[in-house]
Amino acid sequence: MRILHVVPTYLPATRYGGPSFAVHGLCRSLAARGHHVEVFTTNVDGPTNSAAPLSVPVPFDGVHVRYFPSKVLRRLFWSPPLARALRADRVGFDLVHLHSVFLWPTWAAARWSRKSQIPYLISPRGMLIKDLIKRRNRLIKSAWIEFIERENLERASGIHVTSELEREELQQFGWHLPPITTIPNGIDDIEAFSTEDVATDIREVAANRPFVLFFGRISWKKGLDRLLNAFVRTHLGNLVIVGPDDELLTFRLMQRARDLQITDRVQFLTRTVVGADKDYLYRSATLLALPSLSENFGNVVLEAMQRSLPVVVTPEVGAAEVVLESGGGLVVSGEPEPLATAMSRLMADPALARSLGAAGQRHVVAHYTWARLADTMEALYQRLGHTRFDQLAK
Repeated sequence: MRILHVVPTYLPATRYGGPSFAVHGLCRSLAARGHHVEVFTTNVDGPTNSAAPLSVPVPFDGVHVRYFPSKVLRRLFWSPPLARALRADRVGFDLVHLHSVFLWPTWAAARWSRKSQIPYLISPRGMLIKDLIKRRNRLIKSAWIEFIERENLERASGIHVTSELEREELQQFGWHLPPITTIPNGIDDIEAFSTEDVATDIREVAANRPFVLFFGRISWKKGLDRLLNAFVRTHLGNLVIVGPDDELLTFRLMQRARDLQITDRVQFLTRTVVGADKDYLYRSATLLALPSLSENFGNVVLEAMQRSLPVVVTPEVGAAEVVLESGGGLVVSGEPEPLATAMSRLMADPALARSLGAAGQRHVVAHYTWARLADTMEALYQRLGHTRFDQLAK
């Protein structure tokens, strides 16, 4: 099949977290299965631009990636050259897969797909959560839904979500949606790294063992306030919080740690961490904690479990399903007492932590490789690609 993926940002930009890596893992695996996979994206990388050449195919692990400039309305990833490239396409695609909502590339590609009568699949990537919409830019997002996004979704050939939690949240809108298919994110094989490649600041934050690791974007929706409120009730080890801070929350979180009188037990490293540094953190930690208020999946959960690291997550994390079915950790409320009890239990009982970690690793390696999940996505693509567009678009 000829498959076009449209995504606001794509590797090597890493500040946007899990979705960028997940899309690349899927695209790379589909290409390895013999499909022609192209990606249309922008060169937006936060306040700067990626160094990738513009408007020409860039080969990337078997995937043909085309970057387009976004000079104004960058928060919407507005890129007229991307739209012109869609209109100029002369070869055609069997299916278009759109990865986002509330952003201009999805709107432009959905309109083009309908006009060209090409089936399209939308992955909201956790952005269609009623509570999140109420908390952030409610009026703007509500208007966008009313005039743009609802039509994009209802006229899609299908919708892809990464967890049953995301499916349930989406169904709360009460729209007349096409079939929704749940296919989780996957994991890459672990690369072999030398400890000599580990950065000094990573070694420093990982030196004071045992420690609880939070790894991911430092964002309000990650529940870091409640992580601190719970951690003060524990009496073993340290807390290491690692990830980029585009929302500039670290100062407030450090102030909260001071108020709780745990600054000597909490460390922050506010940068993007990949490769040998990330692997070293996972292997040095006692457990991973992800107490998110909303998380459509949570790739870090799979990455930790893959390395035999037990996890503590809240029910609002989509990958909590994986934790429960694997026995690779604990799923608890984000309230201070149960969250503190779960972390303390694993910190105080290394044998239990090792047992949960081993169970998680066995399950994830058996069921969540990209090769296995690409096979499932391929079947969905083929089903949608063989269905006439005018039977699906209403």
